[in-house]
Amino acid sequence: MKHSLLKHLCLAGATLLAFSAGAAEHRTLSGHVPAAVSRLNLSPLGRSLPASQLSLAIGLPLRDKESLTRLFEQMYNPTSTNFHRFLTSQELAEKFGPTAQDYQAVVQFAETNGLKVFARHDNRMLVDVIGNVSDIERAFHTTLRTYQHPTEARDFFAPDVEPTVDASLPILNVSGLNNYSIPHPNMHIEPVAAGKATGTAAGSGPSGNYRGYDFRNAYAPGTTLDGSGQIVGLFEMDGYFTSDITTYENQSGISPHVPLQNVLLDGMSGTPSDTNAVGEVSLDIEMAIAMAPGLSKVVVFEGNNWDDILNSMASHSEIKQQSCSWGFSGATDATMDNIFLLMGAEGQSFFLASGDGDAFTGDLMGPDDDTHITTVGGTQLSMVGSGGSYSSESVWNWGLRSKPWWYGGGGYWGSSGGVSTRTAIPLYQKGISMAANAGSTTMRNVPDVALTATGIYVIYWNGLSGGFGGTSCAAPLWAGFTALANQQAANNGQPSLGFLNPALYQIAKSSAYATCFHDVTTGNSTSAGSPGNFYAVTGYDLCTGLGTPNGTNLINALMPYSGYSSGVWVDYTYAGALQLGTYDAPYKTFGLAAAAVPSGGDIWFRSAGSKVETMTVTKSMSVNALVGPVTIGQ
Repeated sequence: MKHSLLKHLCLAGATLLAFSAGAAEHRTLSGHVPAAVSRLNLSPLGRSLPASQLSLAIGLPLRDKESLTRLFEQMYNPTSTNFHRFLTSQELAEKFGPTAQDYQAVVQFAETNGLKVFARHDNRMLVDVIGNVSDIERAFHTTLRTYQHPTEARDFFAPDVEPTVDASLPILNVSGLNNYSIPHPNMHIEPVAAGKATGTAAGSGPSGNYRGYDFRNAYAPGTTLDGSGQIVGLFEMDGYFTSDITTYENQSGISPHVPLQNVLLDGMSGTPSDTNAVGEVSLDIEMAIAMAPGLSKVVVFEGNNWDDILNSMASHSEIKQQSCSWGFSGATDATMDNIFLLMGAEGQSFFLASGDGDAFTGDLMGPDDDTHITTVGGTQLSMVGSGGSYSSESVWNWGLRSKPWWYGGGGYWGSSGGVSTRTAIPLYQKGISMAANAGSTTMRNVPDVALTATGIYVIYWNGLSGGFGGTSCAAPLWAGFTALANQQAANNGQPSLGFLNPALYQIAKSSAYATCFHDVTTGNSTSAGSPGNFYAVTGYDLCTGLGTPNGTNLINALMPYSGYSSGVWVDYTYAGALQLGTYDAPYKTFGLAAAAVPSGGDIWFRSAGSKVETMTVTKSMSVNALVGPVTIGQ
């Protein structure tokens, strides 16, 4: 018996040593256990998961993200030879995406562990799988538990410990291992009386709500730009009724109708399923079309996994403006941030509704503070006449109203914003005064811009109509406005604007700010839970960011930031050199003469107050003072 006990102890020791050795070869994937579990010391209720199978999106890391980040910075630095030299989705996949070998390794890992691969992605950023909970737990060395949600009347499931994988396996994160945060639309439907919407008396729609050309009259008056040649992409998690969009266009006088295209993901059928969710989809489509009625098409990406939808949007590099009006609580996962980086490198603008819970009293929600996207707050618009012209704006804040379940019951609705506790201030926000707005000079501030977010007429759910509110209205309107600017850039033979924030903040730091933006200086996003935060002030604030677009003034100001098809930068301060000029196809530097500039090209002088220099121009071309005055010659 003594010998048998010793034998068992030896075997146990060998097993412990083997486990320890194996653990050293494993890598922990952080961010999958919700922070609330440890912060609030939540106790598990058990293991009664909502389904015996789960769908997951396994994210792979970028190859040489540091180099891509440097290239991204150059793409948005007007003094760089890579300025706005965007790449396609395929080019980015070849240069920076996971290798085919790494992708196959993840596929093999999934299949070996009993998980079925049901979708693959051309850029190799994600592997979509479905599997039994027991197989998932075994594959990622964790156990899924259920907990009582601390702020919502429901249970949620999550791993009890962070998942681990073999150290050599190229896995970045796994989306779908918890449902602590359930995506929700950032919009709210006002009461409907006799089939008509209620709201303000300033618009041309029923009951005075804003509809159709009202938005162009307010934010892009007099322009002939209509989005021709441009596509808007929309992030959605439900379907819609095509007839609703057609009715909206007919009632608004928009003809011909804008074509719609659906991209169905994660087993979605396109069939509408939830009234509120369908209202969000209809709202987004109608707002994009209202601002840009000449769009080539609107592409609706429908899925049920954030990473899947965003990655599909990034894979369509021909779409230059994208919008999302859905939100969720919690941090952005690592794959999501990589996808936003890819979008910007493709020349895509991505707009995200900031949320509708007034000032953030804790951390920001979801990806609001990501530094590669433009976050959009909300305003209350006043117009002259019945949707005739712009009058004024204030911060959108409805005050105390009943709230849907995703905000935990009754509370306050209004434009969300605040200071991130997890993301450092990006370069483009540095130099913006934060003296009077409670903003930060060290951490990311949200939102970036705003647009109208209340009194919006929408047709949805097979013929219903209502007055809508929420930052959901504002984000697709910005996408539509950007389509106008990108149309003008294309007409000028220039590339797309891409990620807007560097250009927007640069304009805001200049004397052009007053003419390019409607600076919203009245109103607040305060609530009972945050009575002191935040108030609109002159310049940037945490309610409406830089403000709302002031028509063609902003569009024209954005043009110098869209690149130069045959132009030359002359910057006497760049890198401390006397000057470093560049020109397209191929890039070359030139001295103080214009011999390298092709006939008919443009010379763009950028530096105000540069020292007097002599340049001999021997060909037919124009000389432009982009930021002047600039003295040419002696």
